[in-house]
Amino acid sequence: MKPIEPILRPRALLLDMDGTITEPMLDFPRIKREMGIGTRPILEALAEMNDTDRATAEAVLARHEEEAAERSSLNAGCNRLLAWIAEHGVVTALITRNTRASVQTVLAKHGLSCGTLITRDDAPFKPDPRPLLLACERLGVAPGDAWMVGDGQYDVEAGRAAEVRTVWVSHDRPRTFDAVPWRMVRDLPELVDLLQSCGTPRA
Repeated sequence: MKPIEPILRPRALLLDMDGTITEPMLDFPRIKREMGIGTRPILEALAEMNDTDRATAEAVLARHEEEAAERSSLNAGCNRLLAWIAEHGVVTALITRNTRASVQTVLAKHGLSCGTLITRDDAPFKPDPRPLLLACERLGVAPGDAWMVGDGQYDVEAGRAAEVRTVWVSHDRPRTFDAVPWRMVRDLPELVDLLQSCGTPRA
């Protein structure tokens, strides 16, 4: 029987923010009620609005994002993950559907830095694969050498579309979407355990 090859350590980690690096910040049902969009995804609903309605709805969303960023807390295990990243020289990108302003608030509050930051102000938003491909290009790695790590459906869908390995952080929730992640972990400590079990990438 052919031996099973070990999983190799990624050269890059593409990280979601809200719910992955930070504890979930945004009350999406409340935001949707204030925007009057029913149960539709927020950014997709914004794209369908006329200019006047979009401006009003965007102001609601921006207020919630900034307030949430100011109250944000890091998820358990985040500092351990960041220490592992620094120790192994793995390059990183933060890829989020949030605004750059709210992300900068989170980074400043927690004293974090990130090699590459891609928000909805910079590129089409997940589940579009383009922000992941842009991150790989900026980091100088092939998509096949990166992992997309996130707690949401769009993270998995974007990763699969970009041919990037996807690691879904479940937080003990059942998967209620069709896209199948490459790997599933319960939380960030379990992600670090997975990373520590990997073999060293070939030169």
